Amino acid sequence: MSGIIGKKVGMTSIFSADGRNVACTLIEAGPCVVTQVKNVETDGYNAVQLAFGERKEKNTPKPLIGHFKKAGTTPKQKVVEFRDFRVEFEGQVNLGNTVKAEEVFVEGDFVDAIGTSKGKGFQGVVKRHGFGGVGGQTHGQHNRQRHPGSIGACSWPSRVFKGMRMAGRTGGDRVKVVNLKVLKIYPEKNLLLVSGSVPGPKNSFVILEK
Repeated sequence: MSGIIGKKVGMTSIFSADGRNVACTLIEAGPCVVTQVKNVETDGYNAVQLAFGERKEKNTPKPLIGHFKKAGTTPKQKVVEFRDFRVEFEGQVNLGNTVKAEEVFVEGDFVDAIGTSKGKGFQGVVKRHGFGGVGGQTHGQHNRQRHPGSIGACSWPSRVFKGMRMAGRTGGDRVKVVNLKVLKIYPEKNLLLVSGSVPGPKNSFVILEK
């Protein structure tokens, strides 16, 4: 599995060859620096650690500063490990090397995007789980339109079953969207145009996997 770290720029739409209007997301993908290379002999598995996004040295823990200096680079914001980086990158992913989007992806590839979804705060069951509310607005009910309704029986089981869908904190979760098509690559600007939507707000970090 290979991939790259990016930052979500925003959404737009383009017209396909057959005239369809396709919603897509623009991602600033890389360039990423190789900050660690793991192998079976020393670590028990093969992996490549990539770093992306500049970070002030005064806001970086000293152990991390030393880690980045070992790779010959400045402190970075986001560090991600990709296990079993593809065979064709053997020799290219040495410590301190730079990995760019056009080296990992080509137009037409299908990628998986991982991000943190937008946080919605504490939400009720209608917004959180898509409940329809209790009944309609007739038959004498007047104040329960968005309530959850019954959450269980009485004397048996004398408890609420685990996993009962209720109101609560919504969003802010790690979300993976699979099979997004790479529509366009802009190597001079390190930009990637993928079909569909990607989790998270603008300027949030996104992990792209192939």
